[in-house]
Amino acid sequence: MEVTGNKNITAESGQDITLTCRAPNNNNIIVLEWSRADLGEKYVLVFRDERFYPEQQHPSFKNRVDLQDRQMKNGDVSLILKNVTINDTGTYECRVVQRGTKRRKRAVLDGKPISIIHLHVDPPGQTGGGTEDGSVGLIVGLIVPAVLLVASVFGFVIYRKHKQQQSQDSYQPPVELQPV
Repeated sequence: MEVTGNKNITAESGQDITLTCRAPNNNNIIVLEWSRADLGEKYVLVFRDERFYPEQQHPSFKNRVDLQDRQMKNGDVSLILKNVTINDTGTYECRVVQRGTKRRKRAVLDGKPISIIHLHVDPPGQTGGGTEDGSVGLIVGLIVPAVLLVASVFGFVIYRKHKQQQSQDSYQPPVELQPV
């Protein structure tokens, strides 16, 4: 089997994402394995002989993964990963054994993956540019100088008027213009 997908996906922490994988030939799938190399002997998801094997699943994926189509119609063995965190960042591989193909042993499979997905999960509020925290900071960063500028201009205008008023009040005409 050839690798049919080698994708890069970026997600934001808290999202649900789908890692796509499609087995060729629409043969019945006997074994499905989603793995990540850094998990050691445990898997993201193992399906064999028409049932899931939670005991072979890495604890961080318990109750957070499911198949997009549990019947795996048309070879669709895509994985839904719920509520992703930055700890889910990694390279995911999808492998299958189908009825009528040679079965190999690893813990489960030894063949080449049919899909490789490089997932990068950003911390909350990091994707899409403007975040709530970032926009609050930006707004405060722009409003404070603007308020200070307006206050300075207003203060200067009042000061000038006051100074002008003082000079008019204290104005004494020259002696020759004063009435006698």
